[in-house]
Amino acid sequence: MTITVLLFASYADALGRRSIDVDLPDGAAVGDLVAALRALPGAGQLPARPLVAINERYARFDAVVSPRDEVAIIPPVAGG
Repeated sequence: MTITVLLFASYADALGRRSIDVDLPDGAAVGDLVAALRALPGAGQLPARPLVAINERYARFDAVVSPRDEVAIIPPVAGG
């Protein structure tokens, strides 16, 4: 299955795009998705356990993803 992942701020800059398609086996979890992303060129600054949202809700690393999901990798935010 193909999952489209939305990227923001420093993660989008590092990978050179605002979204990326990732091929995963059926039944893959968020952790599998993050591992696949981290293996891509330029993804070195992506932490081992970034915040991930599925359909605008934070997701655990064992949450299963489907092609219909909107998946986003949330970078750290600073400010006041």
